[in-house]
Amino acid sequence: MPPFADDPLASFRSLSADDLMLPVLVQLAVIVAVARIGGIVARRVGQPAVVGEIIAGLLLGPSLFKAVMPGVWAAVFEPALPGVPAEVANASFPKLLQVLAQLGVILLLFLIGLEFHIEHLKVKGWSAVAVAAAGVVLPFAAGAGLGPLIHPHLEPHPTAGPVPLLGLTLFLGVAVSVTAIPTLGRILLEMGITRTRVGTVVLASAAVADAAVWALLAAVRPLAKPEGGELSWAGPGLMLLLAVAFGVVLFAGVRPLLGRYLVHALRTNGGQLGVTPLAVLLVGLLLCGLATNMIGISAVFGALLFGAALSDRPGLREAVSARLRDVVTTFLLPVFFTATGLRTDVSTLGGLWGVAVAVFVVAAGGKLIGCTLAARLTGFRWKEAAAVGALMNTRGLIALVVINIGYDMGVVPKSLFACLVLMAVATTLLTGPLVMLVQKGTELEGPIRASGFAREQTAR
Repeated sequence: MPPFADDPLASFRSLSADDLMLPVLVQLAVIVAVARIGGIVARRVGQPAVVGEIIAGLLLGPSLFKAVMPGVWAAVFEPALPGVPAEVANASFPKLLQVLAQLGVILLLFLIGLEFHIEHLKVKGWSAVAVAAAGVVLPFAAGAGLGPLIHPHLEPHPTAGPVPLLGLTLFLGVAVSVTAIPTLGRILLEMGITRTRVGTVVLASAAVADAAVWALLAAVRPLAKPEGGELSWAGPGLMLLLAVAFGVVLFAGVRPLLGRYLVHALRTNGGQLGVTPLAVLLVGLLLCGLATNMIGISAVFGALLFGAALSDRPGLREAVSARLRDVVTTFLLPVFFTATGLRTDVSTLGGLWGVAVAVFVVAAGGKLIGCTLAARLTGFRWKEAAAVGALMNTRGLIALVVINIGYDMGVVPKSLFACLVLMAVATTLLTGPLVMLVQKGTELEGPIRASGFAREQTAR
């Protein structure tokens, strides 16, 4: 009998660091290599690299790699650990990847926040609010309206049993209302349009809209139970108040003091960020992520607000990007995409292709129409407004995270799960081509040309 056979925890504690590290190194090497290949292929076919990385992450999971080569997949992502039961080992590696993944998203959102152009928001703040509202209300109404139509065609949930109609209806509205800030941020960065009016408004709108979506998700959770429940706004209401208080403290208290310190540090170090200022910055970032996580929204929103609070400090954006961007985009984010892909299996769609098409039309149409009209009515020209609508239609793997929550809640059976996954990927694939279709003659044309994205489109 293996040592510690009766105590899985003791067997894990006795494991050497090298025994745990070696399989992780193999996983990371595979993830980074496949993500880079996916990114290169995506750029060759006219998509942002992040789209290729998302698809690569999905393909590394049960959707392809495990289905085609189960033995090789298990050797890479479910390796045996000496003396440790298989169920303990298999539970450990996904957790390690998920921690790295979340750190990558937090750092990315901080970098994106630093790209905020506050001056645009002073002029277009109302537009950001209007686009956010339209980007939630119209898709939510359309998704909720679709719920009762598809409910009779859904099979019971594998563990929770029959899907509750009210829970399904409200959750479907939430699921199609998501805009994936990490994926959107990568697209904005690759196109070079983060600091344009369109980019600033879209990013602010997406942050507000997704905060509302998380609050809605918390509010409808009691209705996921088969016996139903009461819709309570007490939790989301307190969450919103605490988030506003956090923002006030950050912008009115932390921002002036920390900003002056960092500008002084850059000035005395020739425009570069020294080790101590970088450490101070990272501690502040982690504390902001901790604060919003404790509020109940998400650590990524704390990171985004922290970056935005410092976005007007001269030279800081360039100095921080020089230190962090390449590591984040080439190493940590592919881990995020793969960690989510490992939990996603699109092979369970079954015969509900009509439902899949309906979900896609409702999701894409709700975002495109609502956000485009809101942007147009608040001062953007039609082409710019259409770009806003296209960018807000980005869903990416944050939508897949929400979809997984719905599955755990018992309101999304396997067939609908697959439909929603296809929707999330397809709407993200649309973003790049739609923006390129309308960007000529707008403020986006110059930055996109300078980024090289337009040249790759032409070469293709």
